[in-house]
This record gives sequence, C-alpha cells and structure tokens, in this order.
Amino acid sequence: MKTPPIVTAEEWDAARKRLLVKEKELTRVRDAMAAERRRMPWLAVEKEYTFDSPQGTMSLLDLFEGRRQLIVYRAFFDPGVDGWPDHACRGCSMVADQVANVAHLNARDTTLAFVSRAPQAEIARLKARMGWTMPWYSLTDTFDADFGVDEWHGTNAFIRDGDRVFRTYFIDSRGDEQMGGTWNYLDITALGRQEEWEDSPEGYPQSAPYAWWNWHDEYGLVQTS
Repeated sequence: MKTPPIVTAEEWDAARKRLLVKEKELTRVRDAMAAERRRMPWLAVEKEYTFDSPQGTMSLLDLFEGRRQLIVYRAFFDPGVDGWPDHACRGCSMVADQVANVAHLNARDTTLAFVSRAPQAEIARLKARMGWTMPWYSLTDTFDADFGVDEWHGTNAFIRDGDRVFRTYFIDSRGDEQMGGTWNYLDITALGRQEEWEDSPEGYPQSAPYAWWNWHDEYGLVQTS
C-alpha cells in the first residue's frame, strides 16, 4: 500500500483547506441540482395500482398516508433473489440499514415506503430480524415494471394534488447509494427540504432552517423553548 506523505500539522491543515474549496463547490453544485429537480415536469399517474399491507389492500394514494409527498424504494426481497428467504439482496439490505428515522421526513409532509414481491408475512419476519421499521408493502401488479424497477432497484418520488398522483423524479444505480439520510431523500422530492435558503419555484412551502427540526419522538408535541 503506497501511502500519501507524512506531513506537519500546518501542512495538513493547508492541504485540508485547499480541498475544502472543492468540497464547497461540490455542495453548491449539489444544491443547484436539487433546485433543478424541483423544476422537473410532473408526470400524471393515471393507472391504478394495488399493494398488500398489514392492513389489507392499499392503493398508491394510500401509501402517502395522508401526506403530500411519497418516496418509494423498490427493494429486492423476492422469491428467487439471492438471500431469499432469509434476507433481501445485499445491496437493498445496505440501503435499508442506512434509512434514518422517518419521523423527520414525515415532518416535511413526506412518506417513505419500501416495496417488494415478497408476501407480507415474509416482510414482517425480515423487518423484525433486521430491526427495520419503515413501511414495506408487497407488489401485486405492474408497478415495478411501469416505474423502471422490475429488474433493478430504484427510488421513485411522487407528489399528490388532492387525489391526483404525479411522478416527480427517479434515481437508480449509483444514485441510490446516497439514499438513507433525511436530507438526501428530501433533495430528490418536488418540494425539497422546504427551507427558506433553497432556490425553489414561487409559492413553494418553506420555513426557516432549524425551526422545524425536532427530536424524532417529539414531532407534533407543543414546543415550549
């Protein structure tokens, strides 16, 4: 292993500051990309889809759980997939392991859901074994094929206007490897983080940074600070 040079503290700090310039540039590029996503056209979802859940059959609209936005990750926990029936595929399992507490997404009017071909009994067993708590539904129709996730994993973002549902964005392949954190999920949605510093279209909901942040078990409680 050919290692980098060993330097003094001052030299290390100078090297870090040089790299920090590029990191700041990357952050601004990432913010600009998220702003472009918020200006993506919307695709109306005209077809009806159904999913199995612990509560019975649900529609795509039901998966929103009453919130305005929905993010759906297609996880490969299916008969015939490597790991079945003890595990979901390794890559999808790594994604699931990285999912932050969904209460923070919910606080931004956004729901996260996983979907797979496995029946609900198998999904419940897997979630209990692995310690996963996100909503996870069973596919029953062509949703995966229609949204580009029948042969490979991917993350779709949707928004609703009343009872009308629209597809707003889609990432797959290496785009999925950044998923898991609250900010990265919000950055692929139509409304974004909904904070005042963001470059968003006129009229989009926004609030001050930090103002909406909370402990995940205290969202919805009256704040007295």
